[in-house]
Amino acid sequence: MAFKKEVIEIIEPRDIFVGNVKAEITLEEFGEYESEVCANANEIVKKLLIEYDGVIRFNFRHFPLTNIHQRSLKAGEAAVATGQDGKFWEMHNILFANRKNLGTTSLKLYSKEAGVQNKRFLDDLVNATYGWQVQGDLREGLNRGVTTVPTFFVNGERMAKPTYEDLKKGIEDAIKNLKKKAKAPKVIEVVEDEVEEVVEEITPAKVAVKVTSKSPAKAVVKPASKTAAKVAAKPAAKAPAKQRA
Repeated sequence: MAFKKEVIEIIEPRDIFVGNVKAEITLEEFGEYESEVCANANEIVKKLLIEYDGVIRFNFRHFPLTNIHQRSLKAGEAAVATGQDGKFWEMHNILFANRKNLGTTSLKLYSKEAGVQNKRFLDDLVNATYGWQVQGDLREGLNRGVTTVPTFFVNGERMAKPTYEDLKKGIEDAIKNLKKKAKAPKVIEVVEDEVEEVVEEITPAKVAVKVTSKSPAKAVVKPASKTAAKVAAKPAAKAPAKQRA
């Protein structure tokens, strides 16, 4: 009789956040645990998380520079392993505090210090159980132009330097962009005979309707109801009308 193999879902590094997990601003770092510069950057991140409490969330992606830091890869795997028990950030800080002593046996001890009770932790490290996750972060970093650590992004925008001033400016710019988007009305483009149905379902204060006539020579705004009359409508430019599917 064949037994069905148990499928274990792995929590990926890209899905592990600290701060307000629902925040619209994401501070993201590609780094590794043997780097002195990354350790210094980690202190800057802690400061920013306090300063922008509730406004930002932070995500750490693994980018081990194994050509100069041979133990950074296993340290990354250890962090991912502890993340499966909800202890990623505890381990994250412990690894930076002990960045000069990241041997496999030490990693096992650090996992216990972080609060992990997994008896297979050492076996998982030896067997590179979470190696694919670390390598996946590394490949994504390379695809996004990362060549050194630490490299930071704010809402996908790469920061020039990993300094407090640069990261703070990136966050402030992201906040301003969100405010601009919140103030700007949303524009919905509809065909002329569908405007009444659409307008009845939208909020007049925040939505503008761009009405396109079926006739290329006739592009007009046609309020369909009292609700529609309150909507900021913007006529389309004189261009051939879109054909309905």
